[in-house]
Amino acid sequence: MRRKAGYTFAFLSDPKLDVIHRYDLVHVAGGPDGHDISRPAEFLVDRSGIVRWENFTEDIRVRPRAEEMLAAVRNIQ
Repeated sequence: MRRKAGYTFAFLSDPKLDVIHRYDLVHVAGGPDGHDISRPAEFLVDRSGIVRWENFTEDIRVRPRAEEMLAAVRNIQ
């Protein structure tokens, strides 16, 4: 799917919420039928795997603007 769409970055599938638990991103009973889901979050990760910027919110409608994320990228270069 990734190659077909032309993306060059890795996708993460986490159906058992292993990574979501590891990063403390679980929104307990936040999904359909009360299933646990991930809290909304964005990360900028460098090529060596270090998280350089993060943004967390409790509201899926509240997301950083593109300008904010681009500024974060410029600040970590």
